Amino acid sequence: MLNKAFKLSLLAGALTLSSAVMAKAGFEIEHLPLVKHAGNVTVSGDGKLTAYTVSSPRNLLEGDDDGRADTHLFVMRDGQQPVQFIGGHGSVSALQFSPDNKTLFFKTKRDDDKQTSLYSISLSGGEALKRFEFETSIGDYEVAKDGTTLYFVAKAKDETPDLKKKGFKAYAYEEDDRLNDLWSVDLTDPDAEATKLYEKGHMTSFDLSDDGDTIVAAVAPTNLIDDFYMERNLVVIDAKSGEQTNLIDIPGKLGTFEISPNGKHIAFNAGTDKHDSSTGVLMLAKTDSAEFTQLTAEKEQHIVDVDWLGKDILTVVHKGVETDLVVYKTNGDIRRTLKTSDDIAVRSADVGDGEISFIADSPVHPREVFKVERRSGKKASDHNAWLKDVDLHSQSTFTYKARDGENIEGLLITPNGQAPAGGWPLILAVHGGPEAHFSDGWITRYSEPGQFAATKGYAVYYPNYRGSTGRGVAFAKQHQNDYARKEFNDLVDGVEALAEAGVINKDRVGITGGSYGGYASMWGATALTEHFAAAVAFVGISNQVSKFGTSDIPKEMHLVHSLKWPWEDNWMNLIERSPIFHAGKSKTPTLIMHGEEDTRVHPSQSMELYRSMKVRTDTPVRLVFYPGEGHGNRKAAAQFDYALRLMRWMDTYLAEEASRMDPMPAFDLGMEDILKGDEESTDADESKD
Repeated sequence: MLNKAFKLSLLAGALTLSSAVMAKAGFEIEHLPLVKHAGNVTVSGDGKLTAYTVSSPRNLLEGDDDGRADTHLFVMRDGQQPVQFIGGHGSVSALQFSPDNKTLFFKTKRDDDKQTSLYSISLSGGEALKRFEFETSIGDYEVAKDGTTLYFVAKAKDETPDLKKKGFKAYAYEEDDRLNDLWSVDLTDPDAEATKLYEKGHMTSFDLSDDGDTIVAAVAPTNLIDDFYMERNLVVIDAKSGEQTNLIDIPGKLGTFEISPNGKHIAFNAGTDKHDSSTGVLMLAKTDSAEFTQLTAEKEQHIVDVDWLGKDILTVVHKGVETDLVVYKTNGDIRRTLKTSDDIAVRSADVGDGEISFIADSPVHPREVFKVERRSGKKASDHNAWLKDVDLHSQSTFTYKARDGENIEGLLITPNGQAPAGGWPLILAVHGGPEAHFSDGWITRYSEPGQFAATKGYAVYYPNYRGSTGRGVAFAKQHQNDYARKEFNDLVDGVEALAEAGVINKDRVGITGGSYGGYASMWGATALTEHFAAAVAFVGISNQVSKFGTSDIPKEMHLVHSLKWPWEDNWMNLIERSPIFHAGKSKTPTLIMHGEEDTRVHPSQSMELYRSMKVRTDTPVRLVFYPGEGHGNRKAAAQFDYALRLMRWMDTYLAEEASRMDPMPAFDLGMEDILKGDEESTDADESKD
């Protein structure tokens, strides 16, 4: 019910969820902390074991402390149910089986650790053991096949005297020039000290050949995030001497990479040139040559993960909203496509002795582990069984023609049952990037309200507008040197198409998104204000000129978005492509939210739009900051708070009788009563026992 009292409905939801058995009802905001995602899937060398992690959010309604989602470790033996090996608070990552497949290595920071260290746990049971601690946190690592030598990435310790306790907290922006080096250490000697093996650049990740002789590493010239995106190359290193034997100059962005079992080839996905916004092309190189071949540059798809399957290359391929597991020969021909079923979205895969495990989600379940059996995917884990008791809403692909004839597709979630007369109110959820896309899987999260908005009577549309990945390099480049034109016209054209199809009420449309989706939401609230009755903009871009001066990715902004430096273009052109330029005509009530520690899109971007709208209009506008959060909220309280504010804003201004000049909803969410209500319900349950 759109006009239902907000606090009462929220409290009722919290009380309902605290009971032992949930009624068959729609997905609510309060379900978000129950959603678990599998990831980091790793297959043992003999193919008999699969290890993976499960992300488990903190549940404030159940009394958990605030914090980031915890990751738990699970191991699955062939044909058996998964067994949890590590739980509790903390993060487990970077899983690797020992050569004899009896031990599992992983990274974590626990107890009194000052930095992330290497641990291992026996697969026959027992406690996890710390295997190696360095003076700084360990990054990427590999344990050699002999089981004795650990190779790892880390930066040297900062030897500068720490005078912060004395009040000297000044620092120089972008002048911490310590780089990630490659180190090695003997794991069998508890007194062994790490030896620096390679220090020519900033190493981010690497792969060790099966014979232990060769290392292929991704190396950037500096530790700046801009160089991580745009300047990483592949370096081939002799694992014994640390000498560089080959350099492969990557033309654009670099994705994942793997050395072939025979150690002679490198399969990787990358951008086809320096202006390619993504890493969607499959490429092949030799470890002893600087040359490489682009195998899939002309295909209307994007490769998102690679691994070797014998002499062939296993890839995760995204084609629009659909996905495939495709096996390529080294000449670029398709060996076969593995049937994974039409209703799942594959995210990543791993191979061990020909056995394939992969992570996938669907419209009816978050990310789970699947295994390939007889060339088809079979679901092997079920960490969200509770969803069987939730009445999920319909999700379908909706495709339309933009005003210039280009086909645009997206995903549509609608409430169950018949649409009301005149259509449902719509929330347009715009992805960031724009070098990203929505796949036909689980697409509900704290800032993308699909299922919980549909429960409240909204249709939610997720468009893969121009500039999105999944449809090849040419489509992804269509937004370049044309900020806010064709790409955002696609959004309005999608709304028109949904209205013409009788799905939605075009007078009751809200827009929301983060990062580039926040830019779209700010643009919708200003330049396209006549189309949107409400906007919620998250970490968005309001001024393209000042964004260049305050972002940590100016090079990426130049090479794959604007194609020109600001001073090479008409400065006024960039201003006219900025929401602040159009703020004076805004009639769209706008909620702006931003993490205070955001380095990608500086919080001042949100401040500029807020101030421009506040001074130049009487339109309702509110700016909410999240202390300690960056380019997206990570902690449970901030995510919960965001979802509540998003929906309350939409409820206020998309209600059937709402006016764009209605007063803003109160800032207070009533969280004290909600959390107290949960405590009272828990006490009541205990008294019944």
